[in-house]
Amino acid sequence: MNLRLLVVEDNRDILANVADYLALKGYTVDCAQDGLTGLHLAASNPYDLIILDLMLPGIDGYTLCQRLRESERRETPVIMLTARDTLDDRLQGFRAGTDDYLTKPFALPELAARIEAVLRRSRGGGRRLLKVADLSYDLDTLEVMRGGQALRIGPTGLKLLAILMQKSPAIVPRETLESALWGDIPPDSDSLRSHIHGLRQLIDKPFPQPLLHTVHGIGYRLAEA
Repeated sequence: MNLRLLVVEDNRDILANVADYLALKGYTVDCAQDGLTGLHLAASNPYDLIILDLMLPGIDGYTLCQRLRESERRETPVIMLTARDTLDDRLQGFRAGTDDYLTKPFALPELAARIEAVLRRSRGGGRRLLKVADLSYDLDTLEVMRGGQALRIGPTGLKLLAILMQKSPAIVPRETLESALWGDIPPDSDSLRSHIHGLRQLIDKPFPQPLLHTVHGIGYRLAEA
């Protein structure tokens, strides 16, 4: 499965070098150069791992990581990059929720090795499985099951489903879903509604209890009630 990484780094040279190197290693890489953009991307997309600089404009890496863990309820693995290497700095990073700490300057092969190690630890040697009620989504095999029945869902539906399940039972604003699917320019005002309708037909219609709920004027949520 193609793994998707987010790199949040305000130094353009470092950002370009890291992104190019990881792309050559076969990863799909998204980039941000400030904390607020990084937080928006991290909260809106199902990344496999985030590489996060400590000193960022907007909000710093500590705050971004902490908000990702607490407000957004995301457990995406995080590797913190920093030129600050005191014990207090490292402990603050771990308290904020980072999984590993790499000091600048660093060698790109070491970063790649740490990414592989963190991904192995985060998976615990097992599957990355999302579950809401009797609905499950295996992110490694792309298999979706509900009530023991396999569901066939297309790529756009799978992307929507991953975001809704990861945020469950919270409401996901329609703007967040549109940004995740199409960036800043959705095709038209009814495109998201159409994809939500298609997803609902697959995961809800054959079953007695609906899980996908419309919150009028705000967005959508995936939950038992």
